[in-house]
Amino acid sequence: QLDHFPKLFRDITQKGYEKKRSKLIGAYFPQTPGMDPSLSQERRTPVTSSSSSRYHRRRSSGSRDERYRSDVHTEAVQAALAKHKEKKMAVPMPSKRRSLVVQTSMDTYTPPEGDGEEEDGEGGGGTSSRAGSLSMEHWISRAIHSTSSTTTTTSSAASSSSSSTHSGGSGAASGRLADVLAQHVHISNHSAPPDVTSYTNITANTTTDGIQVDKAPGAGTTAQKQTPKYGNAELMETGDGVPVSSRVSAKIQQLVNTLKRPKRPPLREFFVDDFEELLEVQQPDPNVPKAEGAEVVTMAGEQLGVVTNWPPSLEAALQRWGTISPKAPCLTTMDTNGKPLYVLTYGKLWSRSVKVAYNLLHKLGTKQEPLVRPGDRVALVFPNNDPAAFMTAFYGCLLAEVVPVPIEVPLTRKDAGSQQIGFLLGSCGVTVALTSDACHKGLPKSSTGEIPQFKGWPKVLWCVAESKHLSKPPRDWFPHIKEANQDTAYIEYKTCKDGGVLGVTVMRIAMLTHCQTLTQSCAYTEAETIVNVLDFKKDVGLWHAVLTSVMNMMHVISIPYALMKVNPLSWIQKVCQYKAKVAFVKSRDMHWALVAHRDQRDINLSSLRMLVVADGANPWSISSCDSFLNVFQTKGLRPEVICPCASSPEALTVAIRRPLDEGCAPPGRGVLSMLGLSHGVIRVDSEEKLSVLTLQDVGMVMPGGLMCTVKPEGIPVLCKTDEIGELCVCTVATGTSYYGLAGMTKNTFEVYPVCNSGTPISEFPFTRTGLLGFIGPAGLIFVAGKMDGLMVVGGRRHNADDIVATALAVEPMKFVYRGRIAVFSIPVLHDERIVVVAEQRPDSTEEDSFQWMSRVLQAIDSIHQVGVYCLALVPSNTLPKTPLGGIHLSETKQLFLEGALHPCNVLMCPHTCVTNLPKPRQKQPEIGPASVMVGNLVSGKRIAQASGRDLGQIEDNDQARKFLFLSEVLQWRAQTTPDHVLYTLLNSRGTIYSSLTCVQLHKRAEKIAAMLAERGHLQDGDHVALVYPPGVDLIVAFYGCLYAGCVPITVRPPHPQNIATTLPTVKMIVEVSQSVCVMTTQVILKLLRSKEASAAVDVRSWPPVMDTDDLPKKKPPLLYKPSNPDTLAYLDFSVSTTGMLAGVKMSHTATSAFCRSIKLQCELYPSREVAICLDPYCGLGFVLWCLCSVYSGHQSILIPPSELEVNPSLWLSAVSQYKVRDTFCSYSVMELCTKGLGLQTDSLKSRGVDLSRVRTCVVVAEERPRIALTQSFSKLFKDLGLHPRAVSTSFGCRVNLAICLQGTSGPDPTTVFVDMRALRHDRVRLVERGSPHSLPLMESGKILPGVRIIIANPETKGPMGESHLGEIWVQSGHNASGYFTVYGDESLQSDHFNSRLSFGDTQTIWARTGYLGFLRRTELTDASGDRHDALYVVGALEEAMELRGMRYHPIDIETSVIRTHKSITECAVFTWTNLLVVVVELDGSEQEALDLVPLVTNVVLEEHYLIVGVVVVVDIGVIPINSRGEKQRMHLRDGFLADQLDPIYVAYNM
Repeated sequence: QLDHFPKLFRDITQKGYEKKRSKLIGAYFPQTPGMDPSLSQERRTPVTSSSSSRYHRRRSSGSRDERYRSDVHTEAVQAALAKHKEKKMAVPMPSKRRSLVVQTSMDTYTPPEGDGEEEDGEGGGGTSSRAGSLSMEHWISRAIHSTSSTTTTTSSAASSSSSSTHSGGSGAASGRLADVLAQHVHISNHSAPPDVTSYTNITANTTTDGIQVDKAPGAGTTAQKQTPKYGNAELMETGDGVPVSSRVSAKIQQLVNTLKRPKRPPLREFFVDDFEELLEVQQPDPNVPKAEGAEVVTMAGEQLGVVTNWPPSLEAALQRWGTISPKAPCLTTMDTNGKPLYVLTYGKLWSRSVKVAYNLLHKLGTKQEPLVRPGDRVALVFPNNDPAAFMTAFYGCLLAEVVPVPIEVPLTRKDAGSQQIGFLLGSCGVTVALTSDACHKGLPKSSTGEIPQFKGWPKVLWCVAESKHLSKPPRDWFPHIKEANQDTAYIEYKTCKDGGVLGVTVMRIAMLTHCQTLTQSCAYTEAETIVNVLDFKKDVGLWHAVLTSVMNMMHVISIPYALMKVNPLSWIQKVCQYKAKVAFVKSRDMHWALVAHRDQRDINLSSLRMLVVADGANPWSISSCDSFLNVFQTKGLRPEVICPCASSPEALTVAIRRPLDEGCAPPGRGVLSMLGLSHGVIRVDSEEKLSVLTLQDVGMVMPGGLMCTVKPEGIPVLCKTDEIGELCVCTVATGTSYYGLAGMTKNTFEVYPVCNSGTPISEFPFTRTGLLGFIGPAGLIFVAGKMDGLMVVGGRRHNADDIVATALAVEPMKFVYRGRIAVFSIPVLHDERIVVVAEQRPDSTEEDSFQWMSRVLQAIDSIHQVGVYCLALVPSNTLPKTPLGGIHLSETKQLFLEGALHPCNVLMCPHTCVTNLPKPRQKQPEIGPASVMVGNLVSGKRIAQASGRDLGQIEDNDQARKFLFLSEVLQWRAQTTPDHVLYTLLNSRGTIYSSLTCVQLHKRAEKIAAMLAERGHLQDGDHVALVYPPGVDLIVAFYGCLYAGCVPITVRPPHPQNIATTLPTVKMIVEVSQSVCVMTTQVILKLLRSKEASAAVDVRSWPPVMDTDDLPKKKPPLLYKPSNPDTLAYLDFSVSTTGMLAGVKMSHTATSAFCRSIKLQCELYPSREVAICLDPYCGLGFVLWCLCSVYSGHQSILIPPSELEVNPSLWLSAVSQYKVRDTFCSYSVMELCTKGLGLQTDSLKSRGVDLSRVRTCVVVAEERPRIALTQSFSKLFKDLGLHPRAVSTSFGCRVNLAICLQGTSGPDPTTVFVDMRALRHDRVRLVERGSPHSLPLMESGKILPGVRIIIANPETKGPMGESHLGEIWVQSGHNASGYFTVYGDESLQSDHFNSRLSFGDTQTIWARTGYLGFLRRTELTDASGDRHDALYVVGALEEAMELRGMRYHPIDIETSVIRTHKSITECAVFTWTNLLVVVVELDGSEQEALDLVPLVTNVVLEEHYLIVGVVVVVDIGVIPINSRGEKQRMHLRDGFLADQLDPIYVAYNM
């Protein structure tokens, strides 16, 4: 390969770089022929001579956050992705509605503020090169002898940097090289040059082009001609590369193909469960690296030298300097132009602090009742550009002996995190807030000019602590200055991982000792000048620039954040201008200085003896340090000046690197294996790995301190030497408690580390620092991460910062808007799951986002060997920010979990991540014929059988019993009680629209019969379709058919607004039922002949249609009397929820038995009135509407459900007005009332609606009772007098239209709670109410008289024991006699209507309902005095979904999903090719659509142990619902697969 380089590049640096590069990523490349194998064996050390000009010509625009910058890491990521290229993954791209894609372009201006400052630096780190120094066999041994030149190569080459400044000749060479490489090496390139800033230490010739070529083997090259697609850029290509259309079914196929690929974790971590389905933790892998070293020895810092002239307290120091040298400068502040704004002298600081102290103690409140007393806490609210005002207020508090609590300025009432700060202030009992004049003016005010109370804040008095607003203290008043004691000096706030804010209290003695340790370790001398860029209110900025500076009378040059935004070089300019000795920065400030640096002539950094890197403990700060040194070494910056330090709010300064003497060997570095780190052990990286973390030391333990490392969780046991643990320190100079939280304080500030033997190592308590790391050779401290960023996934530890770094190294890097990425974990199904949220640039396309997302997944997978559960992209600038502009992590996590993050793209990967699901179930053979059956016991359980009252036993004066046929009953009633009203139909206004007496019905039915005979020339037994709206015409036509000897079929008329979908069903029923004629009204007749109708169906093939509006005057010669009661009375057609059309045959005998059964159960007599609000086309609804009144003689008040859409209160008003005691409705009616009248109960009450007379309100249903709906209905209308016991349900199905019906007497329906997990295994396990995974089931009413039920195993047909789940089988006089099908599918019929048990009672013939349920004997007694058997319906067999060997009922999953977010109004689930598809209706803006995807996935995993394959978000009303209010899931499925739903968003989970 080297032959292609022009001679001049083949220098030692190139080789050093190549060697390192090939070591790092060689394993991922096929060996190219002709590649010199000796290359990777060379062991020469690169020479370094830095050239800043070269750095510039290839600066990036700084668009990416460089906290996590590292070239070798970037390259490692690219190589890992290239490896993935071989095995293409086809991920179906989510489909999105157009309106969702168009996004407002946020302003693209990117000021160089990186991520803003971070609260505790959780994001404020620089970035290390992941490759570390030349990979040493044992860096530990090398670290001690490393020579000065080795370290400088660490931030390895500019592999991925790019520049378009190709000059002619060598540009072509680089192009050639790229082409050669493209043939041999499978590198994936992106067409646009990756915009990456890389600081390089490759110091070959200074010509830019020379370096340009060395990147060709790296990640991207401009000269490449063809652009191979990256990772899974084959978005829409199936596995074999064949393009597919974006139709849903094709996408699902893709998803299935992708999911078929083996997952990384082998399935051995699944466990076999008997029942408890505890999700097993993964079995420990024997090959996991374990710590093998000796136990850690406690490291002691040097002695804290007690210098004679150190002041006894900070206030004493201030007094000393304020009086001895009042003119000495203490603090110089800058304006936004970089001009000195103000110089605060020690004299001024002293006099103003005294003034503040006096005013605090004497001018607030009254003389008798001062508002503030010594020891009280006071909030300090100062902006970042006013350190002088802050300092005077802070020292004023110290002098007054009150405790300052510095906090951020709340900008608005609902700042992210400001309410948690309010809680802290409240718990500290803060009543006064000191602030500056400018800040006070800027606070939000109400119309009266008062500052409103911020959310979560206590009521505070705002005081401006500036001189002109304060009273002068009397001549004789002096503050009381004591030696530093155990009193609290100040409270520093700290934001936790969960967003809570804690106050760390620091005692006066700790504050002073800390200043002494800093003075000693930084070798501060009097009157030194120091430059501070950090936040002076907390952490390193406060400790050095406010406290230690005053102790040593130093001069602080303070650079406000606003100036850094405008001029990132300002701090360097100030160091030169003031010849400062020490500067305090974060790695971000170094990075922005590099980006802005233009080879300025006048920069000279030779005055600096210490450049303290405040976030040096962040592993990713290392490359900023290296790059900065590289560029500024020519400007007089000495390598030994860079001093990283480690700190934490609890332990203050944990360690700091001391300024070395010139010419010392710089300290070594650790190149650690990420895999080892994830198992908590230190392993020097074996060379071929890509996943490495390079660490720099943060110096030694502080003077006078002790340090050890303990295990992060559990008892604080000392770690071994090769183990990562939490650093703990024992010194005076730490915080002492979390204010007001004794328990947490004990676990953090009062830790007694123990040896393995269990004995404590010291009698003094240690403080946990919250930093993870180890003590290296020569007592150097290394920090590998923070406890707060720790995510434990599947037993391995990952650091959020490391994952951010990997995500940022993915091309195209500038995809992420200003590097804003949040990484956190959420608990789902007993493990932490990683979530990555990134802001995308305003100009990125859908394609970009999706490609970037798939690459990030692959990169994190390769480098960290961990799956990402959810990757979400949000528009730029939308993540919640911390006061200094960083991402507010806990707030982001909160929004994500609440479904309020509003991402614009989401990719969930539950299939990849979730490996701890319970093992799929293998079916166990149930009780077979071989099991012992004694009497009525099966295997020791009572057989599950029950029956209603026996029809033969009941003596009642039922006159109708003597007639075999309903037509005869009607004739008898027309003679005996001609004027008794049977039916009253109400219109939407609640007035009577029409009514029928016995004789009117009889007369009109005769006319219909005459018309059938005359016009239709019909024979006995011909089938007639009745297409009528709900009303009396339907009833008349029905009896007319019976009088004529025809068989009626009631059919719901087509919907005028929706002919295209409703008419085909009508046509189908007419055809399947073999109707020879259709009877209807004139209005519907016109509809059937309309243009729309002919577009929907073939109109010519209709049988003759007759309208019955004008009936003939004459009577038929003779009324038909059937010869045999077992002949057909009518056909009942219904479309099941799965979309099957099934007609059942009802004989005359069954019809009469049915009516009699209902009459007895509901105690119906001619004097009764019953209100019916049901659709009269099939099932029990039809029987109640058309048949029961004729049989029992009671009056039926008919209320068409469609009228309720106009007037929701119609049904309840009618029930009240007619003083009805029994009423029947459907779930859709009940839902309409609950939703439509929820807020109107008061107005209904005032109109006199009274439901107290209702004793039964029965919901007619063919499904499991919807408890939530019936309960909310009962609760809602309790105010109108409705008795909760009145509401109940019935249950019927195709083989028997009514099995249970609550009726009037008998015990109330009972509710039991069953374990949902057991139910999936077809078992019933009763649990207590409210226990986890419990599901409430209500019994479906009492079993009707004449009905027998048994529970049988649907597979083996054996009888089941009591409280076992099985299929409900029924035997009764009113069973249907079979299916009516054209196709004569007899096998289906015989099975459903004529089944026998496989053992036990094998003689009885049963009908199979197709529903799963169980029987349970209750403690209650029924009317006959026996114990009452309750039937609980669980769900239809044909609806149930078989997934992972378990049986799921859609309604259970849907209930969970609807609960997850307020915007989900309805949900339906179905399966497709073993994938679970969840469709949710969104009631809200389309922006919320993507919020639902993670929530839906989470809840189904947590509650059902299922992984959702596809989440579809649709508009309200898309999920089809039939007249009974049941979801038509199969219609929905067909619509989805045919691309007809117009979904807002479809997410395919990976």
